Parts: sequence; C-alpha cells; structure tokens
Amino acid sequence: MKKGYFGEFGGCFVPELLMPPLQELEEAMRDIMPSPTFKEELDDLLRNFAGRETPLTYCPTLSKRLGFSLWLKREDLLHTGAHKVNNTLGQALLAKHMGKTALVAETGAGQHGVATAAAAARLGLECIVFMGAEDVERQSSNVRRMKLLGAEVRPVQSGTRTLKDAINEALRYWIAAQETTHYCFGTAAGPHPFPTLVRNLQSVIGRETRAQMLEKTGRLPDVVVAAVGGGSNAIGMFHPFVDDASVRIIGVEAAGTGEPGCYNSAPINLGTPGVLHGQMTMLLQTKDGQIEPSHSVSAGLDYPGVGPEHAYLSAIGRVHYGLANDAEALDAFQTLCRTEGILPALESSHALAWVLRHHGELPAGGHVVVNLSGRGDKDMDIVEQHLHIS
Repeated sequence: MKKGYFGEFGGCFVPELLMPPLQELEEAMRDIMPSPTFKEELDDLLRNFAGRETPLTYCPTLSKRLGFSLWLKREDLLHTGAHKVNNTLGQALLAKHMGKTALVAETGAGQHGVATAAAAARLGLECIVFMGAEDVERQSSNVRRMKLLGAEVRPVQSGTRTLKDAINEALRYWIAAQETTHYCFGTAAGPHPFPTLVRNLQSVIGRETRAQMLEKTGRLPDVVVAAVGGGSNAIGMFHPFVDDASVRIIGVEAAGTGEPGCYNSAPINLGTPGVLHGQMTMLLQTKDGQIEPSHSVSAGLDYPGVGPEHAYLSAIGRVHYGLANDAEALDAFQTLCRTEGILPALESSHALAWVLRHHGELPAGGHVVVNLSGRGDKDMDIVEQHLHIS
C-alpha cells in the first residue's frame, strides 16, 4: 500500500508551506515514539492522569431485553470525559519531545479541545483552540472548561460555523506558527501522517477490549460497534480487530433528521470521493465538488468527511457502516440512562441506537461491544432542548 494511503484514500494534499511540519511530525513518529522513554512516559500519563485502563461494563437489563450480552467500553470514564485524551496526551508528549512550546487544535463537541487543554496544562505547553461559533453556543460548558484549563478559545464565524471551519482556521494558523507549535489534530483524518498517528494512539481502546473480553468470556466479541464522525474512537476500537474474521465490525454514521434529502453527517453512506483537509476521502459534496453543510444533533459527528481508513475499510467490505438519526440517538440516550444508569454522549448514542434498532440481526446469545466514547454531561442542554426535560 502506498505510503500515507489506505487503498485510494488518504494522501497529503496541503500547501507547500505545510509540508515541513508534516515531514517533521512523521520523523518524530519514526524516531521518538518507539523509544522506551517515550513509551514509559505515555503509559504513565494514560494510567495515572487519564485513568486507563477503562472498564468493560456488562449491561444486564438491556442484555436480557436484546437477547445477547451487551458490553460497553467505558471511555466516558476517562479524565476530561471522552476517548480524546488518549490522543492529546500522546501528541502533546510528542510535541514536547520535539521541542515545541505550544499546541493548536480544532474542536467540534469541545471534548478534543478540553482534552488538548488538559494535556497542554499537564505538560507545560500553551494552547489555542479553534471552535465553530455554532459549536461554541451549543457546547458552552466545554468552552468554559477549556478556558479554566488555560486555553485560548477562538470562535470561527466562517462557513457553517462548525468543525469543518474550525479545522480550516487551525491549519491556517499552523502555517504561520509551525516553528514553535504542534497541531494536535483531533481525529483520524487530515493529511498524512495524522490518520496513522491518531489511529495508533487510539488503538489502546481496541487492545484493552480484546484482552478484557478474553478475560471475562474466554473469547473475542461477535460484534464491535462505534459511532463514526471523523472516526478516531471508531478506528481505535476497530483496528485491533480488523484481522479477526470472526468479529463483525459496525461503524455508525449520523443520518441527521433522517428525512430524504436532509443535511446529515454520513459521507460513507451518502457521499462521494473527494479532497478535504489534506486527504482523499468520502465527502458530502455537490456534483461540482463544493462541500455541503453537515448536520447531526451531536456536535462531535457534525462533519462532512470521514477519516480515510474508514473509507477504505468500507470500500473493501471489512466494516459495515450503518446509520442512526437524531431521534434514534436521543431515544438511545434515554434508554441507557433509564435501564443502566449511564449517561452516554450523543455521539455514542448513535452507536447504541443502531444496536437497539438492528438487534434482530445480531447473534442471539452472543457478545456485542459498543464503544461508549464519551459521557453525556456536555450534551445536557441539547438533550433538554429536544426532549423538553425540566
């Protein structure tokens, strides 16, 4: 497979001014990350700062209802509230070893911004976070958290005022600040080597899940399921299982309101190949190649593209990418709250929604693992608005 590509997807389509820091990052991945010192420092941060390993929680009520054993990989219990900290600690530590003094990041739901700010504070780095103005409004609690952690939050007013536009601004900023600043990219997308870097840092999710399932059940799961926006939590869960033919892998994209022709965040199901943010991948775009607005009730899934490795895994048929709409995700959110006492992030609720709707297609008496990528505290304002809770 050509370097930086997953089949036909991936690559590095960036201005010439961004090639030096990307090459520097690739060299750091090759020379610094494999060293015992780096591995020991990262392992210590993940264990004693982030809170790894995370539990694999059995859901007794839903398991009885569904006819198979439902397990949740509890990334929601990590420090800062989501899987994002796996990636930010790794990238922040790498940046420090590279001699950088600052991090720049983009964020949608705010969890990556919070995790970047926390990692920067822990390691003594400055931090700037670009965030779409619409996301600043709907994720105000995370904005406050970032500021308390010492980050500067810069609202982005251009375009759809969401994640896509935040990435655009962060990349522009990085061009000017590359000598002192590392771009802490938040998902398994973007120009090479970011999809590989983020995948490698997030694969701790799937490695732990494998070991925990073998310990608890003596076998691998029949099915693993995760929500897919840019795709970092999903590729982290999926990658350690890709070579296991017995394990069915399901990614779940956000179908928006679910009405025909509605804005959505499902580029694998409803998009076409194209280039965005330095990568060839599946995109929501017009016939002329103009990026279309995306929509999801979940800010973290509200993105018109997807990481190139997901596009590849879909193209070769190894992973099935399904859909869940806003209403289904909100229903799944309530279901998990009331049956198991767990508040899931709206991103993760899409994955659970697919399982609840398609449970008849899943193996009776088998084992199904859903990656609970984050907790729902950040989404309470959105949930209350849609469900009229008071």
